[in-house]
Amino acid sequence: MKLATSTFQHLKQRISKKFLLIFSLSTLSVGGVVWACADYGYSDDFSSFSPEAFVAKEYTPFFYSDFSTYYTKDYTYRDDNTNTRYNDQIVKEWYDYFGQQLSKKDLSYLLLKTSAKGIDSVYQNFQGKIKVLPDSMPQLKTLKLDKKQVNSFFDYLSLAKSAEEFSAKYQEYYGWDEKPNYTAPKSMEQSLLTAFQKTKDTFVKQRLWFQLVRYYYFLERSTGVKPVKDSQLIKAFDAYKDTFPKNMIYYRTLGYVAGRHYLAKDYATSNYLFSLCYDYAAEMKIPAKWAFHPNEEADWKQSLAMAKTKEEKITLWHLLGIYFDTERAIPEIVALDPKSEKLDLLLSRVVNITESSRSGYWGGKEDSTKTLRANTALVSGIALKNNTSKPYFWNLAAGYLNFMSKNYTQAAKFYQAAKTQLPKDNQLIMAQYKILDWGLYIRQLKKIDAKAEAKMVEPLNWFARLKEGKDTIPDLRFYQSLNESLGVISSLYKKQGEPLKANIFSNYNEFYTNNQNIESLKTLMQKSNQTPFEKAMLHYYPYKLEDLYFFQATVLVYQERLDEAITFLAKSNRADRMLLGNPFNMRINDCHDCDHQMAQSKKFSSMSMLKMMKNLKDELTAGRNVYNNANLLANAYYNITHYGNARAFYESELTDSYSSYAMGIPAPFRPMLLSGKIAEKYYLIAREATKSKEQKARCTFMASKCERNDSYNRSYELPENKNAGYWSVKTDPVYFGRYFSVLRQQYADTRFYQEALNECGYFRKYASKTR
Repeated sequence: MKLATSTFQHLKQRISKKFLLIFSLSTLSVGGVVWACADYGYSDDFSSFSPEAFVAKEYTPFFYSDFSTYYTKDYTYRDDNTNTRYNDQIVKEWYDYFGQQLSKKDLSYLLLKTSAKGIDSVYQNFQGKIKVLPDSMPQLKTLKLDKKQVNSFFDYLSLAKSAEEFSAKYQEYYGWDEKPNYTAPKSMEQSLLTAFQKTKDTFVKQRLWFQLVRYYYFLERSTGVKPVKDSQLIKAFDAYKDTFPKNMIYYRTLGYVAGRHYLAKDYATSNYLFSLCYDYAAEMKIPAKWAFHPNEEADWKQSLAMAKTKEEKITLWHLLGIYFDTERAIPEIVALDPKSEKLDLLLSRVVNITESSRSGYWGGKEDSTKTLRANTALVSGIALKNNTSKPYFWNLAAGYLNFMSKNYTQAAKFYQAAKTQLPKDNQLIMAQYKILDWGLYIRQLKKIDAKAEAKMVEPLNWFARLKEGKDTIPDLRFYQSLNESLGVISSLYKKQGEPLKANIFSNYNEFYTNNQNIESLKTLMQKSNQTPFEKAMLHYYPYKLEDLYFFQATVLVYQERLDEAITFLAKSNRADRMLLGNPFNMRINDCHDCDHQMAQSKKFSSMSMLKMMKNLKDELTAGRNVYNNANLLANAYYNITHYGNARAFYESELTDSYSSYAMGIPAPFRPMLLSGKIAEKYYLIAREATKSKEQKARCTFMASKCERNDSYNRSYELPENKNAGYWSVKTDPVYFGRYFSVLRQQYADTRFYQEALNECGYFRKYASKTR
């Protein structure tokens, strides 16, 4: 799986030079800005494999994430972490320098917060030149500090603050525009050289060396990059690289050397030096990884040739694995040292990358199948050798990859091998094993009988506690495994002809079209002696008893069984829901917002609306005031359809009916929520009951609205509209129907006819064609 030159060329094109991190920046408050695109989103909810269970915390930023430069929020955006990366280390180093006599709080103030003027005030107070300082400032003269150390410290701070002004300004830039050209002041060079030559304090001298190397980096970057052999930076580094201890400040200085080689396009040396920085400390891993940039295969081979030890080679392969070619890097590291901890991160990335490829984010089915096949073979082969530092990790990973490949027998073998190796005292690892084993068990089930249900009780309760937050296992990824397994369980129950259990595990709309199903569910929910499995199962049903009563009440309304509907609505939690518009009003053109904004002399709740509808129907049945009662009842039945102003009456999570367009309402509920047949019936009753030609014309037009809406409803069911969205559904030609014809033939001489012509474009279109 050797990366060809063309592959490196492709990668080179993907990374813009202006986003390169030129390693650790200020000695004081600025620790280095990662100039990267901070994308969004994490894979946690779409993964069943938690890298935190197996990989050392220092590698957390490099866990695989579909959309983010670094894993977890702390590393995603340009927050304080990028600018203050070395602050704690800097303070600690000076704290130890002063024999822990100068507090970290005071040091932090002087090193990271105050200005040059504030530093001068504290120093003069220490020297006795200023008698009193504000309480917020360090009072050094009260401490028993070595005067030579204090003098060296303040001499250094003065220079460091000046250096910070240009270096911090240079890298505070963040964005897509070209970086402004901030030039390091030439006068600073002599000040740094003089101080460096003068001081005898090794600790301070090394930091001045860092300042000098950093100064040359920005100077040479801003004035034009010369060959490395002519670089003052390289000369300054090489002259003293063996003089100072190999500590944090040394490797931060080395980062600028690596950056200088990168500017000279010596990628082999640059990558090798960045790998040394990466390996030194956790704080250096992010900037070193970001700056690591294999450019060509030849450069890569040269970097490997520079490695002086086996561990240095492993680090280089490790970085290449993070950067791009995990599958190539893993076998190389295994050949060097199968027990290397740097394998842990790469293995976790292989698993999470494979999960992501199956999710469909990147590539098609062929790509994901190829990735899965290759990674399953790679990890399984290494796991079988059983010679890694964490064989249980490799066995779990191999088992999971085989599980994704549907090689369930092989997956079971790997899981069984892992079970004997697991560290039983590690809660996260044991939980990870439980999740994977559960997924395999569910996938292998052919039928769910009483024995299987008994076995599922404990894991179902365990997942429920995690889901509800009653138990907490930090970093555990369990949602995907849980959701997938619930889907499998539901499907099995459906095949077995048990719709109640199927719906509890995976709520599906068709279940509610049968009232007997709902009654069975209500009986189970109210059962006083539920079995352990029933109790465990009901953790996963997302709705309450009140939600079922509300749905039943809604159905009864559309069945015109208003007495029963009122009884059921009273048992729900929606009786007092206020409607935004008056459901008994009607206009020529539907305008929900207009109705909602109108002043209302009386506000209706769901319950008060139903009670008024019942009164209207009772009056209508008794033959009293038929026109008005039928017309108002028709308005109400129209307005509680999708096309009316009282959608709030039927909307609920159970029906998922909050959509603002008809196709967004789940298909099983469309016949009920879209149909205007009941309203049409009452408009016709009203028309027959009146002698007024104007009222007859109005009722005829309102019936036409119901008829026309039903023409829309029929078009939604056409094959070409099955997967259509709001903007792509085809509803032309609109079905004008018989009522437009009646209106044209019988009521053309009414005032309402002219009103309808003025307001309704559909009617104008029809009328113009029939003249």
